[in-house]
Amino acid sequence: MKLNQEELKHSLAGKFIGYQLYYYEEIDSTNDEAFRLGLTGAPEGTAVIAEKQNAGKGRLQRVWYSPAGSSIFTSIILRPQMEPAKAPQISLLAGVAAAEALDRYCPGRVKLKWPNDVLIDGKKVCGILSQMKIAVKGVDFIVLGIGINVNIRDNEFPKEIGRLATSLATEVGREIARQELIISLYENLAKWYKCLTQDGFGRIKERWLSIAPMIGEPVEVAFHEETVNGMAIGLDEDGSLILRTAKNEEFKVSAGDATIVKR
Repeated sequence: MKLNQEELKHSLAGKFIGYQLYYYEEIDSTNDEAFRLGLTGAPEGTAVIAEKQNAGKGRLQRVWYSPAGSSIFTSIILRPQMEPAKAPQISLLAGVAAAEALDRYCPGRVKLKWPNDVLIDGKKVCGILSQMKIAVKGVDFIVLGIGINVNIRDNEFPKEIGRLATSLATEVGREIARQELIISLYENLAKWYKCLTQDGFGRIKERWLSIAPMIGEPVEVAFHEETVNGMAIGLDEDGSLILRTAKNEEFKVSAGDATIVKR
């Protein structure tokens, strides 16, 4: 079922995120469109949402599976006053916000995987991709893209990702009203973004760590052709994952895919 864009716009009127909403039945990429809007000066909190993406983006140049009318594909423009080096905090903030929105449907089963995946019982239900435009004195804007598998059936996933991905409807056993989930997601994003801009990264970091099962576990982080191994022991203030080697040396990883190594 398609989103009712008029009802959605009415529900978001006056909100920090989504008060200016661009709705598309079909688009190549919500991130690309939001980035274009950011370049033209679109204000903070502007949101793009689409029923279907033809060229949806995942991290590391991957393609995001984007069937029509069954998921949430949205990108939000933010203009934080921060150093570019701390921009990964925004993706971690989004993970916390998305996890809290999804936890309402399956309490206690939603977890976070560094750097920006949301899982239900170990399967990916939500991905986050942020893109940044740098200005002379810092960040000009960040486009925060979020994709959530909502009402996709198990047999609709391509075989190559079916064993790794899931949908919210599959996990709760019923169809989910996407409109309600979008509003909840935007409200949580606004809450945690306000927390970041007013109080700093501390509370977000604490919340992220509380729902990330890889902390305290041996992990392997893959980035392109390289892999590093170590015990995940925490998050740095810039959002990097802190690992400890077998020689008790600590180092930071700022990019890649982290996976828990089974003991």
